[in-house]
Amino acid sequence: MDADEILRLDLRHVWHPYAAVPAGVPAHVVCRAEGVRLTLADGRELVDGMSSWWAAVHGYNHPRLNEALRGQLDDMAHVMFGGLTHEPAVRLARTLAGMTGMDRVFLADSGSVAVEIAIKMAIQHDAGHRGRSTLLTVRGGYHGDTFGAMSVCDPVNGMHHLFSGVLPRHVFAPRPPAYGLDDDDPRLAAYLDELSALVAAHADELAAIIVEPVVQGAGGMRFYHPACLRRLRELADEHDVLLIADEIATGFGRTGELFGCDHAGIRPDIMCVGKALTGGYLSLAATLCTERVAARVGVLMHGPTFMGNPLAAAVANASLDLLAERPWRAEVAQIEAGLVAGLAEARDAPGVKDVRVLGAIGVIETHRPVDVAKIQDIVMARGVWLRPFGTLIYAMPPYACTPEDVDRIAAAMVAASGVL
Repeated sequence: MDADEILRLDLRHVWHPYAAVPAGVPAHVVCRAEGVRLTLADGRELVDGMSSWWAAVHGYNHPRLNEALRGQLDDMAHVMFGGLTHEPAVRLARTLAGMTGMDRVFLADSGSVAVEIAIKMAIQHDAGHRGRSTLLTVRGGYHGDTFGAMSVCDPVNGMHHLFSGVLPRHVFAPRPPAYGLDDDDPRLAAYLDELSALVAAHADELAAIIVEPVVQGAGGMRFYHPACLRRLRELADEHDVLLIADEIATGFGRTGELFGCDHAGIRPDIMCVGKALTGGYLSLAATLCTERVAARVGVLMHGPTFMGNPLAAAVANASLDLLAERPWRAEVAQIEAGLVAGLAEARDAPGVKDVRVLGAIGVIETHRPVDVAKIQDIVMARGVWLRPFGTLIYAMPPYACTPEDVDRIAAAMVAASGVL
């Protein structure tokens, strides 16, 4: 099909994410992805500042990842995981356990499903103990689009308010103080006291605490002080409550540490990973837990049809091997420095509320919701692909970006901020 036919059929049949029917923002036909660039059907070449929703950390069409997929395909594309096992999944579980210090690995289909599994683990863990089923989290969070995951997303400012009347009710703490506050800042001390009081007040109903470590992703792209995470770990221990770390967006180096929890020097009881796990090649996620949690849960009542898919596990193994070999810390630090320097000019734009950078994450927050189509036209004219939402123009570039690529991304974001 030519591009016109693809777009015609897309408009007729496809329902895109977070979009009405028909979509209010036009789609663009991609015909190739190579390195950190997307080639559109009209010939334009764009630096992908989104890493395909934060997943393609190594870039596209990587020979090592391609080879892993082709090699696995010759053996088997899929086999059920109930009663059977295979080397790619076992290797992946061993690698993830070694990276995280978590003992048990439950492989799933997507990040949202990984969060659902984590919630079920926590509830089953407590079922034979005290029967508690409430979770505590913080406002401004996002954990996915399925029902259990939606219930621990921000109930007021999140994207799931339409379902608030049918979702389970959980306990929400205020948004945490921003990353970068001094450790002795009185605002931080006051927040930690408030957090302590809230957990204590609800301890008799809490099965777990769930948070995105240090970075709140799609709920607002906010960075918060690691002391909040340390205090949650202490409170979870004090009140015999599980701590769940949703590392789906923050895992595998995105924040400058291997995992968001590393900023606080803590380990959760349950951890969710996904997105960059396969380098953006196939949908795969995992929910990890300690041996103590697994022993108390017993039989986990969950079983995805494509759990442990050999193709996905094989490419995940290759992706994690590649991550271990590449100087990702230096690459992320270089991206961070480029975004800090490149986005500084946007602070003076009248429509800009805040500019912030952490690791390979750059954010321009605006006072009012942005016009997505208008912003995309501006950045695409500068050779960059971004997908703004709400009041956010943001980037999460692949680690493979050169300084010139990062400069281009930052310049496009600044140009977009100038028309707010």
